[in-house]
Amino acid sequence: MATKVLVSDELSPTGIEILRKGGLEVDVRVGLPKEELLRIIPDYDALLVRSATKVDREVLEAGTKLRLVGRAGVGVDNVDVHEATRRGIVVMNTPGASAVTVAEQTFAMILAMLRHIPSATASVKAGKWEKKRFQGREARGKTLGIVGIGNIGAIVAQRAQAFGMKVIGHDPFISNEAALKLGVELVPLEELWSRSDVVSLHVPLTEQTRHLINAQTLAKMKRGSYLVNAARGGVVDEMALAEALRSGHLAGAALDVFETEPPPPDHPLFALENFVAAPHLGASTQEAQQVVGEILAEQVVDYFTRGEVRNAVNVPSVSAEVLEVLGPWLDLAEKVGALAGQLCEERASKVTIEIAGELSNHPVRPLTAQVLKGMLRYFTQDPINEINAPELAKERGLEIAEVKKAESPDYASTIGVRLEGRDSSLLVVGSLLGKHDPRIVRVDDFVLDAVPSGNLLVLRNEDVPRIVGMVGMVLGDAGINIARIHLSRVAPRGQAFSMINVDSEVPPEVLKKLRSIPHVLRVTPIKL
Repeated sequence: MATKVLVSDELSPTGIEILRKGGLEVDVRVGLPKEELLRIIPDYDALLVRSATKVDREVLEAGTKLRLVGRAGVGVDNVDVHEATRRGIVVMNTPGASAVTVAEQTFAMILAMLRHIPSATASVKAGKWEKKRFQGREARGKTLGIVGIGNIGAIVAQRAQAFGMKVIGHDPFISNEAALKLGVELVPLEELWSRSDVVSLHVPLTEQTRHLINAQTLAKMKRGSYLVNAARGGVVDEMALAEALRSGHLAGAALDVFETEPPPPDHPLFALENFVAAPHLGASTQEAQQVVGEILAEQVVDYFTRGEVRNAVNVPSVSAEVLEVLGPWLDLAEKVGALAGQLCEERASKVTIEIAGELSNHPVRPLTAQVLKGMLRYFTQDPINEINAPELAKERGLEIAEVKKAESPDYASTIGVRLEGRDSSLLVVGSLLGKHDPRIVRVDDFVLDAVPSGNLLVLRNEDVPRIVGMVGMVLGDAGINIARIHLSRVAPRGQAFSMINVDSEVPPEVLKKLRSIPHVLRVTPIKL
């Protein structure tokens, strides 16, 4: 059955063509009322939007087949990412596709403020010639403060320097070295507010950035300075901004985005001459519209046809090249997690994923997601996959740690899972023979060469004669065939460990007989 994709907002024709050439069945239904969207969304595997369609919890609940939500653009404010993650739905965007376009819009609005372009245009069209009234200010020599130095912020910094502006910036996730290469001096936010002649915002809308610009922030800015926001609506407290403009504390402000879009016609900002506005035009150029549509379409096709994840906001991006290397290891990671989860006898509070050898040179997060997927899927009715497993593990209060080791003593690479509870711990380690044959090579101190597949029995017993024979007899009497058996012990006459592959599930009454064998300490049925 073909993968069905619903496009509910405008997407470039070339993007639609890429989807169809990729073998996907595409329906373009722009401007759907919410009720109609809820009615038809259960039929689709993917939903592609821009900013108009609100992909909220209700839509995600109705989309029982949804595996992907794609946003043609940078932000995902109109998508309930948390709920999508809980439901195992990939959320993709196109973060770099419109960077130049948004940066150019930002700088256009800066120049429009400094030179009063909108008001001067209206005046000339009204038959006036008011040169003295619209005397402006030069960009040259002014200090531009950039909040958020990502792709767009970096391009704005380059454009500003070309105009002779000094650029300062604030971003908690960029090094001084990287900022200096861009010609940006990193400063604390408090210093940025007080030093900047123009403040430009380039941050996402989060609980931390909502109303970042408020009455208190505005009071700290230079008197006569300017503010521009072409990032996300809601970062600016618009009522506080209107007051700062009315009082003359700010000389001007420009917003390309609003908290409510479209804003009401009687919005207080619209009555102010020193306010410049645009209807969310940051990415609205012919070039950008075509590019974001094409990029999103290519990402969606690659995801459904090759399993490649790119620009997902809730799952690690994995290129086709990396996926080719990690593919067999991802399968092994899930099995190691599943085995550890079923062997764990005490509630674990911490999970440590240990990657050793050559594999440590590759991304760990996809492997971690697979481990958690395998570990959790046997203990909850919730649908579990590599997308929502990390989120659900955190919701359960599990502490997740990742450890990389450059060397693996006995194998080229290994994946280990260590589960720790209050009074116990469990370690399961897996590796690959060749490039594709998975093996469990260690459980705690027991060295193995076990095949993690199908139905297994895991036995711990005292190391005395005849145990293997008695286990075989019980299984044989029950008509259960042994496919493989792997034995291990740490020292003679100590404790022994067995992992037995069987051809069918072991019934409860047979498990009871196995547990009654003298010197058998524990019998655990495993399904992989």
